[in-house]
Amino acid sequence: MKLILAPVAALLIAGCAAQELGEPAEIRPGPNGESVHYYPQLPYGHVTYAFRYGSDGKLIAKEQRLTEENIAKVEKGRSTSKQVRDLLGPPYQPVKQERMERDIWTYPMRIAGYPTPKWFVVQMSYDGVVRETYLLDDPRFHAPDSTGSIPR
Repeated sequence: MKLILAPVAALLIAGCAAQELGEPAEIRPGPNGESVHYYPQLPYGHVTYAFRYGSDGKLIAKEQRLTEENIAKVEKGRSTSKQVRDLLGPPYQPVKQERMERDIWTYPMRIAGYPTPKWFVVQMSYDGVVRETYLLDDPRFHAPDSTGSIPR
């Protein structure tokens, strides 16, 4: 009986979590009639949650999309802006760089084992193809000094 109740409880908790997060920042179509609701907690939360719903409207899964595994799937010269958006969700402060003819999307995130927050930056040419990716230390991050206070 406990084996049956655990997955049901997890789905109920995930459904409640979606309500607590408010309106999704974006809803995108998924495979087989699914819809994916994105709840970015950027820039300071360093996560984007994706709630996947089946064509019947029932919650299939809740996923944290800003992970090392997911950013490794973004391939220079192969991935498209649509694929990146479907995988990672809406970016934090997208920028259009006219002189370079690039759309630049930034995803603040955390990498396990690293104390410094990161930015995953994706540059796409105007044809929608990923041209460059970078994983950088968050330039806004200020580490606390040895007393625990943040330098100003």
